[in-house]
Amino acid sequence: MKTSRQIAIETIACELRGLESLREAFAGPLGDAFARAVDVISDAPGRVIVTGVGKSGHIARKIAATLASTGKPAHFVHPSDASHGDLGMIRENDVVFALSWSGESSELSDIVAHSRRFNVSLIVSTGNANSTLAKAADVLLALPQCEEACSDLMAPTTSTTMQLALGDALVTALVNKTNFSGEDFHALHPGGRLGARLLRVRALMHTGHEIPLLHENATLSDAIVRMTSGRFGITGVVDAEEKLVGSITDGDLRRAFSQGFHDRPAKGVMGRAPRITVPDEFAHRALARMNADSITSLFVVEDSRVIGILHIHDLLRAGLV
Repeated sequence: MKTSRQIAIETIACELRGLESLREAFAGPLGDAFARAVDVISDAPGRVIVTGVGKSGHIARKIAATLASTGKPAHFVHPSDASHGDLGMIRENDVVFALSWSGESSELSDIVAHSRRFNVSLIVSTGNANSTLAKAADVLLALPQCEEACSDLMAPTTSTTMQLALGDALVTALVNKTNFSGEDFHALHPGGRLGARLLRVRALMHTGHEIPLLHENATLSDAIVRMTSGRFGITGVVDAEEKLVGSITDGDLRRAFSQGFHDRPAKGVMGRAPRITVPDEFAHRALARMNADSITSLFVVEDSRVIGILHIHDLLRAGLV
C-alpha cells in the first residue's frame, strides 16, 4: 500500500504532466485560438460572463474573480440560474466564456442558445474538440487530453488544474494587452497586506516642514538642534541650490564627538552618500533597501531636491512590516 507521501508526489507529477502538455499545445492551434480569445475579450465593450458546472464551475468562479480584479468587468453566472431568469444579465456587447471538460454539459444549453440568438461572442474551453459545446463556439480553446491524478474514480484533478492555468494565462495576456498598471491594480485592491504592498513612497512620505534639512554652511550645533527637533534621527544637508549633498546621522555625531566637542561646519561631518528613494518607488521595495542597509529613513528626492522623508515607522503603520 502506498504512503500518503507517495500519493502526494504522484499526484503532483501527474498534474505537472498535464500542465506540460498544455504548454506544448500552445505551439499549435491552441496558441492561435488563445490569441483570438484575448482579442475578443479585450475588444468587447461589455463584461465577460464566465460559466460552468461542477468542478469546472468552481474554476469559472475563480477566473471571473481574477478578471474583475485586473480591470475587466466579469461575472460568474451559474447555468441553472441562467435558465431561471439570469439570462437577462447577458447583453449583446458581452462575451460568454464557458468551461466544460466533456463539452456535453446539458446545463449549459440555455446559455449557449442565448448567446447564439443574440450574437454574443462565445468562447469555449473543453477537453473534447468534437463535443456539442465545442461546435457552437466562436473561439474554441481545445485542451489536450490528460490523465486524472485520481484515475480510479476519474475525479477532476489534472483537468481542473489545466483549466485554472489556462484562465491565469488568459488574465495575464489581457493585463499585458491592456497595459493594466500597478496603480490600476492598487485602486481595486486598497485593503489588507496586498494593498499595502502596492503603495508608493509618495503616499507615505513626510513633506514640508517635517523634512529635517539644513544648509551645508550651517554649524554642527545647528545640526544637533535640527535633528533633535524632529523624530527621524537624521538631517539632510543641501547646497545653495537646495540639492541634497549629504546627511548627518546619530552615528556621524558620535564620531564627531569622539575626540571632544567643538563646533564646526556641518559639511565637514556629514556623510556624502545620503540614502534616497523616489516618490514613485513601491514602498515595499524601499523597505527592502532599508532592511538590507540597516537604516530607518530615506530621503525622497526629485531632480536632486528633497521633497520628502520616509521612515520605517510609516511602513509599519501601513502594514508592510
